[in-house]
Amino acid sequence: MEKNYAAITSVGAFVPEFRLTNQILETMVDTNDEWIKTRTGIDERRILKGEGLASSDMGVEAVKEILKKKNMMPEDIECIICATVTPDMVFPATANIIADKAGMKNAFGFDVSAACSGFLYSLTLGASMIESGRYKNVIVVGVDKMSAIVDYTDRTTCVIFGDGAGAVLLESTAEKTGVLDSILKSDGAGRNFLHMKAGGSLRPSSIETVTNREHFVHQEGQSVFKFAVKGMADVSYELMQRNNLTADDIAWLVPHQANLRIIDATANRMNLPKEKVMINIQKYGNTTAATIPLCLWEWEKKLNKGDNIVLAAFGGGFTWGATLVKWAYDTH
Repeated sequence: MEKNYAAITSVGAFVPEFRLTNQILETMVDTNDEWIKTRTGIDERRILKGEGLASSDMGVEAVKEILKKKNMMPEDIECIICATVTPDMVFPATANIIADKAGMKNAFGFDVSAACSGFLYSLTLGASMIESGRYKNVIVVGVDKMSAIVDYTDRTTCVIFGDGAGAVLLESTAEKTGVLDSILKSDGAGRNFLHMKAGGSLRPSSIETVTNREHFVHQEGQSVFKFAVKGMADVSYELMQRNNLTADDIAWLVPHQANLRIIDATANRMNLPKEKVMINIQKYGNTTAATIPLCLWEWEKKLNKGDNIVLAAFGGGFTWGATLVKWAYDTH
């Protein structure tokens, strides 16, 4: 029986126009450009402005770009998976809202909440659906409006996060390309170090939780940094070993854009030079589930058919993982 592979055949993205620079942040909290750059590598981040705009509005633009590139009708898409920790609302799923706004009448959808690793989790799920033979066209979206849950009086977190969306189209192919392997991990003990305290069933929204500013990102930076450096680097190296790959076999590392030092540690563990690492954290900051597809979108024209690409992420929860992709098309 012929095996189905899940190939990435198109990439789309969206970033808001407004640039929140380090210089602007200097006027908002006790911080400065040098402090931010030294610790994170970020110069600016994009922020979604406008009444009534949410994650779905960014996600739908990324989807529309894919449909336009591929000259596909919205009705051609069978499923949409949305990775996000900033859904438009608790329910319905933001995936369903994106499908409605994009006119994808034949697609069912659901959200995946795995923080910064959400795109990798969703990509692996989407690939499995294609490989099963039941589906031919699946869109995976990574989108977060982090500005909605960031406390702009907390200098340790507000300098890190930005808003954005990225998406990929997965199509069935008999050619051995696309998503070839994934190692995904989680450890719920990490929930104490990176989480949002209120808004769930444990601490439902109340006047008290709002007054105590419990609906914002809470992060213990040093603990998260320590786990992230080891987790993301180790799982990426493990993926290479499992697939008998050396640094020479890898065309690109596509790391989650959380912190430049974490990215460097992962590249060093894989013995990869900086020229093989996609980095755009300086422009967009940490857009959580959107960082990896945003990188693929920016580097799309530099990718060649047959390139081995390692996607790697680490997120709150803790969640982390690495995925091996063989690029399926040329864009030159």
